[in-house]
Amino acid sequence: MTSETFRLPDVGEGLTEADVLTWHVAVGDTVTVNQTIVEVETAKAAVELPCPFGGTVRELLAAEGDTVAVGAPLITVATGAEPETELAPEPEPERSEPEQGSGSVLVGYGTSAAATRRRRRRPAAPEPARPAVGTNGPNGTGPRATPPVRKMAKDAGVDLAEVSHDGERISREDVRRHLEQATTPSDPGETRERIAGVRKATAAAVTTSAFTAPHVTEFLTVDVTATVERVALLRGHPAFAWVRVTPLLLVARALLSAIRHHPEVHARWDEANQEIVRLRTVNLGIAAATDRGLIVPNVPDAGSLTLPGLARALEELTTTARAGRTTPERMRGGTVTITNVGVFGVDAATPILNPGESAILCVGAIRRRPWEYRGEVALREVTTLSLSFDHRLVDGELGSRVLARVGAVLADPAGELLLD
Repeated sequence: MTSETFRLPDVGEGLTEADVLTWHVAVGDTVTVNQTIVEVETAKAAVELPCPFGGTVRELLAAEGDTVAVGAPLITVATGAEPETELAPEPEPERSEPEQGSGSVLVGYGTSAAATRRRRRRPAAPEPARPAVGTNGPNGTGPRATPPVRKMAKDAGVDLAEVSHDGERISREDVRRHLEQATTPSDPGETRERIAGVRKATAAAVTTSAFTAPHVTEFLTVDVTATVERVALLRGHPAFAWVRVTPLLLVARALLSAIRHHPEVHARWDEANQEIVRLRTVNLGIAAATDRGLIVPNVPDAGSLTLPGLARALEELTTTARAGRTTPERMRGGTVTITNVGVFGVDAATPILNPGESAILCVGAIRRRPWEYRGEVALREVTTLSLSFDHRLVDGELGSRVLARVGAVLADPAGELLLD
């Protein structure tokens, strides 16, 4: 049999490795061209990889949870019969002499006693029959699991028979959960989780940002009752019939307004040339918490969108992020970011800049509070905004003007929320 080796491709600009999340095939499975065979997680997103050739899976060269470098082999696939020129023509072996052959094989047509010209290794004793793929035990009994999961369990010293699971097969997460629940005398009060993929990249990015860009954070508490009322009105508007309108839409519009009025805040620092680079197009990043960690996909050229167009773009971005299907392209090129801690019931935070960006706006929870309104104390919808900025690019005056502009728009959004 001939075989092909599929190597980890470059799935995103600047990425050098990926973590194997889930194999969708096992040894012995038949695969077709462009069939999804594995899901991997890069530093930016989870990506499903198709197989570029068809055949039968011979070997999985990386286990679930392994970190694989770009260009490293992932899987070998038997793609066809051996060329006829490889061996001289031979007579058909006598079927009455099965002891002269090597018996059945996992892939292909088997071997024959007449093929004596080929050098091959003969086992000292007959190889025992292999269990069916995905089963345990000599007769194919016991819990079902893919070979990578079995390797993971073996390396961790876990008996798969003791692992509880809900699905048809034991998954990598089932083994991890089993390990987390188990305690030993050496570590009775802790569990450990390997950091990889998005979480690993986030940790590196925020560390780099925190220690290279001098951060300043300012806070502003704002009466956003008018924004809350405007959100309710927009939800009933025909232009938003098929999109979910949230306060985030108006926060995004307010930040875009502030950048339009103070374009010098929209820049990046060129360390190599010691220059400030002014940016014309706003690629608006939205920080999204996912099962794999915090990611920041962006809306390209957000400043050019109408309000309904911006609403649709934000909904698509957040829905895709929660589903874990954000592409690497949508993770690149962000120029300014919004993060919303209010969805977790938190009032305020000091956000860390995304590397290469000059500012990040944080929105706290909107709460009904006693507030002075038209000379009297009334219950109003109030939130706290915080703006972190790179002090090399943005001084205190500029940062204050930008934050004040965002607050002013949210306090009275009517003039900024045209639908066209």
